[in-house]
Amino acid sequence: MKITKIAFAIMLCISMISCASDDDASGEDLTGQTGELILKFDNGVGDQDFIFGTTYSKSNNESYKLDNLKYIISNVQLTDDPGNVFTYPTADNVFIVDEANGNNAGEIYVVLENVTAADYVSVSFGVGIDQDRFALGADGQGDFLEYAQDQGMFWSWASGYKFIRFDGTFSSDTMTDEPLNLHMGSVGTSLDNYRAVNLTLPNTVRVREASQPEIHIVADISQAFDGETSVNFMDGYDQVHTDANETPIIANNVMGMFEVHHIHNN
Repeated sequence: MKITKIAFAIMLCISMISCASDDDASGEDLTGQTGELILKFDNGVGDQDFIFGTTYSKSNNESYKLDNLKYIISNVQLTDDPGNVFTYPTADNVFIVDEANGNNAGEIYVVLENVTAADYVSVSFGVGIDQDRFALGADGQGDFLEYAQDQGMFWSWASGYKFIRFDGTFSSDTMTDEPLNLHMGSVGTSLDNYRAVNLTLPNTVRVREASQPEIHIVADISQAFDGETSVNFMDGYDQVHTDANETPIIANNVMGMFEVHHIHNN
């Protein structure tokens, strides 16, 4: 009987120590701690990887292939489980995701530094440049304005950024390898095509000083053509630039391009 009591006491002690350890882990003090977080963008077409020069089919018996694919994201925010929002510093919170800069797996990394340590459950970002940032003028854009111009993401004949740029050719039942240029953006303050994307994470992202987690975001570019509204190249959507009717349709479609595929808590 005495041995049984001793064994029980030992088991109880181990259990208490285990619970205490769990409590310490769940209640760790993250005050003042920051870490690095990677947004890993992976462009695709439906369930296929995107590859330059590859022909992809769309609705209405049309097909396309691209030799240029890039888009602007900005205003990245992260929300933790209690609902606290971390906003990346405004001056640095704008990026160009360029397929040409992808690694061997076709992934483009956006590295966020000095992110407040927390367990995040959602991420949001804008596609393009919002009106508040645009209103800062050339001086307020910092180095990004010149960078965007060098990357061909700023109108040379209108006032505003190109939020997405898809260049290539398209074919239909009656035409082959016709020019395709999809350049959606805002035009000054008269046409606002900035859109916000909010993505719930499949599991929490643990940002810590000693870790480098990754959020793997898949962008299905076919949604730009066959998303909320399907559009046909033969109906004039082969050349989309600053049209007040066409560009908002593309902007709304683009909101549906993105989803979080998985999380790496490294």
